[in-house]
Amino acid sequence: MSAHAHEHEHGHGHEHGRGVGRGRLLHALRPHSHEPADKVDSAMEASGQGMRALWISLAGLGATTVLQAVVYAFTGSVALLGDTLHNAADALTAVPLAIAFLLGRRPPTRRYTYGYGRAEDLAGVVIVLAIAASALAAGYAAVHRLAHPQPVEHLAAVAGAAAIGFAGNELVARYRIRVGRRIGSAALVADGLHARTDGFASLAVLLGAAGVALGAPWADPVVGLLITGAILVVLWQTAREVGRRLMDAVDPTLVDRAEAALSSTPGVLAVGDVRLRWIGHRLRAECDVVVDPTSTVVRAHQVAVEAEHSLMHALPRLSGALVHPDPEPRHGEDHHASLADHR
Repeated sequence: MSAHAHEHEHGHGHEHGRGVGRGRLLHALRPHSHEPADKVDSAMEASGQGMRALWISLAGLGATTVLQAVVYAFTGSVALLGDTLHNAADALTAVPLAIAFLLGRRPPTRRYTYGYGRAEDLAGVVIVLAIAASALAAGYAAVHRLAHPQPVEHLAAVAGAAAIGFAGNELVARYRIRVGRRIGSAALVADGLHARTDGFASLAVLLGAAGVALGAPWADPVVGLLITGAILVVLWQTAREVGRRLMDAVDPTLVDRAEAALSSTPGVLAVGDVRLRWIGHRLRAECDVVVDPTSTVVRAHQVAVEAEHSLMHALPRLSGALVHPDPEPRHGEDHHASLADHR
């Protein structure tokens, strides 16, 4: 028997991670709704914040990229070219993420019964491919310049464009990471980390310009190779994060918090399996709890509902949970014996 797995998102303002007891007190003082309309509103709000972050960061990085491209056109700095390509790739990742956020607003269907939140994970794959492409282009340009040296002109303009690139990327990175963590979007956080590394790559362009000014023309393509290396590091980190999401990995501390919330629910005698997974920027849970074997069906259902409610307070991004109440087994009893051959 299972409790209803209603997908509801809290509209209240209290913190979820400070303990179930405190959450219940605030819940009583500030009642909140779990109606379907509120669930939709909450999902729209989260995706709306993500969309706003994407468009603002796209405008900032787009302007930075255009400026750097203009400076590269009349300076010939291959290090600046690598930085420009990296910034362009980072700006363009807003497109698949925007599509993913729009898809995530669609309600579940008979075919996609969990909704379209997984589109964010697919967008993360596109981001990984974009980072890989920028690394390939930057590395090729740097190696080609080492093999065919060319002078770098207007070093002051190169340095200025690099400084602007660092400032623009760091501002975008902080904004994306902050919003991504607030709405629970791994893809948006990964995109923010990508932008942060772009900023440090811009600082490397400054070093290349300084090296050329000191009479070392090889400094510019060497810095281009260093930037390529930095892009590859980001590629690995981003691919690992996106891969974990695709494999349904979660932070183990979330499981600990879920188990603690279930254990503290009145009527729960023990906690069995707890499974969590991200669907886009929302969590889903499947849990087993042990209840008094003499409980009525209504009482067991009530305990399961209270357990789900406790989870909602403990896990801020949880959209719904399926809580299965198992009667406490007596000696020699196995309430799942008929399923043994199917598991």
